[in-house]
Amino acid sequence: MKFLKKLLVLSIAVMTALILTACGDEDASGDGNLTIGISLPSATHGWMGALIDNAENQAQEIQENEGIDYVMTNAEDPNSQANDVDDLINQDVDVIVLLPIESAALSPVGQNVKDAGIPLVVVDRELENDAADVVVKGDNEGIGINAGEYFVDQLNGNGKVVEITGPPNSVTEQRGSGFQEAMDGEDGLEIVASQDGDFSTETSLEVMENILQSQPEIDAVFTQDDGMAVGVVQAINEAGREDIQFVTGAGGGKDIFEDIQDGGLISATFLYSPAMIEDGIKVAADIADGSDPEEEEVILEATEVNSDNVDEHYDPDSKF
Repeated sequence: MKFLKKLLVLSIAVMTALILTACGDEDASGDGNLTIGISLPSATHGWMGALIDNAENQAQEIQENEGIDYVMTNAEDPNSQANDVDDLINQDVDVIVLLPIESAALSPVGQNVKDAGIPLVVVDRELENDAADVVVKGDNEGIGINAGEYFVDQLNGNGKVVEITGPPNSVTEQRGSGFQEAMDGEDGLEIVASQDGDFSTETSLEVMENILQSQPEIDAVFTQDDGMAVGVVQAINEAGREDIQFVTGAGGGKDIFEDIQDGGLISATFLYSPAMIEDGIKVAADIADGSDPEEEEVILEATEVNSDNVDEHYDPDSKF
């Protein structure tokens, strides 16, 4: 009888240990699956719409092939995005992918992620602190430098230039500083106006309309985004201005490639693919699965696309 009692106690102890171990292996979702939290802006323009589509497709592929779940949110403003990220923290996801609407505004919530012990992958726009474990981005400074060199070459170092920037974030700052750097020392080149087009076709149209009224002479326009370039060209055409020789964009959208092919006012753009989010989500999946990231920064090349090489990059079936 004593032997049977000892055997019963031992069996209960073993079963309790097994149950505790199983519970310890489950994540916050309660199903034992790993989860990636993805926080993105809303689709305010074509590039972001394509990025969101790429993110959804990549996350679904990883879910189907690797069994890693995901939660995706889209925000229209920095405050909403900060709340989204805090919600992901509270859900105890295993890793977070963040494309911040504004660098400064989202830096504190990035720190919240770090303080919670959750790995953070930042895509496109950087934070102003060291909260990110990995940053995946295009070569924003390279876009500005390549654009500036293009302007120097096309205008032979002489001309009046307009710059249409994005909203306050690392992308805008780096593209703008690269552009200025490339034109430093060119005394004949003057930036006569520089205004925020908010990475929006509609806003850039309005901004350019005002600039055209205040600037009687403009030789070329540098825009930090393909969508803004479209708005700028519309404003120029509606105003009937013929002094402007060319406009450049950034991104590499299909419509821009077609304008370059047709010899339109947009003569060049610089690649900044929305597919970069796929790299960010792949890195996040590896981290969630227990792998250390191979590098802390992934930078994609800012290739110039003009009439000489546009056919090599043009894809008629592209969604962007």
